[in-house]
Amino acid sequence: MHIAQFTNAYHPRISGVVRSVSTFRRALTELGHNVFVFAQEEPDYQDEEPFIFRYPTIILPFPVEFPAIIPISPFVDTLLPSLKLDIIHTHHPILLGQTAAVKARELNLPLVFTFHTQYREYSHYFPIPQETVQDIVKDTIVNWLGEFMQKCQHIVVPTESMRNILVKQYGLAERLTVIPTGIDLEPFEDADGQDIRKKRGWEQDKVLISIGRMALEKNWRTLLEASAMAMRSCPDLRVVLVGDGPELKELKLYTEDLGIANKVEFVGKVPFSQVPALLKAADMFGFASITETQGLVTLEAMAAGLPIVAIEATGTSDVVEDGKEGLLTSNNSADLAEAIIALTRDNRRMLTFKIAALEKARAYDIRLQAEKLVNVYQQAIEDKKAGHSVSVTRHGRLFDLSNLNVRIEPDL
Repeated sequence: MHIAQFTNAYHPRISGVVRSVSTFRRALTELGHNVFVFAQEEPDYQDEEPFIFRYPTIILPFPVEFPAIIPISPFVDTLLPSLKLDIIHTHHPILLGQTAAVKARELNLPLVFTFHTQYREYSHYFPIPQETVQDIVKDTIVNWLGEFMQKCQHIVVPTESMRNILVKQYGLAERLTVIPTGIDLEPFEDADGQDIRKKRGWEQDKVLISIGRMALEKNWRTLLEASAMAMRSCPDLRVVLVGDGPELKELKLYTEDLGIANKVEFVGKVPFSQVPALLKAADMFGFASITETQGLVTLEAMAAGLPIVAIEATGTSDVVEDGKEGLLTSNNSADLAEAIIALTRDNRRMLTFKIAALEKARAYDIRLQAEKLVNVYQQAIEDKKAGHSVSVTRHGRLFDLSNLNVRIEPDL
């Protein structure tokens, strides 16, 4: 099968979407398929993988840094028909997502869309007073996404909770499949974190690690406030945060306000090759985000054998069962602090959670998930031949947004 993957973010950028596209691409290739990736241009970056094609891109710094892709490429326009594609798969609904939809129509190919992000929850990036028009912005995003999905033959979501959200918001009853981003377990099985613990002086600490973009929607302040509360009872607790983003400077200042700056390490952005060892150097994984579609970093932490202490929310609750692989709490810093304290003080429970986490991670082997994705592609091909596409309804009414002219930026 010849597969085109359109994504607004790919290497060298680091994100859950990049991890998903890259991991599935490798697994699909191992299954014997040809995968062509169409992504943003990155100056001074040389692709090591074959069949990566780049669109011109301008990096815009406001309101958050993101690659504003210019979806015009005569080279790609000439190339695409010669690839003899069987399917086009987009990972975004805007920028190159729109290009993917246009190319699918022009080449009479089925279109698959993976709904990676709770786009409605990112409305705070619009520079508009939240108290007055945020609900309008959120509803506009929902309606616009409904229009886009009707151009597709199939929608993929990474978790059951995301499936439930789309069923509720859009009335999707069919052509909707849950396929989590799988994990390549080998790097986690081979990694050793002891050298990191020794070099960083963590040997006597109970290390809570978390990974993610330093941005408002990740709810870092709740995690930091909970950690500050927990440190009063557990003075050997240390917090390690991995990632970069627009809130980094403010979060560092917040640790000073909380009086825990000397017990919190901001590691910054690191290549994925370093992530397994960093995770294995820790004792537990903390997570407070309530906007995840899957929470891939939580699953990767489980693959490293870490017990989880996190806010119970979509994505996280799909992969972590409270009391089995970790502890889930309400979105409240005091409750989260209580869970951190309970886990830090109970080594036996931590070991039980560690064993269960490793077992759960094995069920997400990327090879199994890639085979499911191939089945979706085959179904989408058949649906395209039969003239079927995704049907979107809301409260029993078909969306009719043909006259809606909405531009949603940035791509998140």
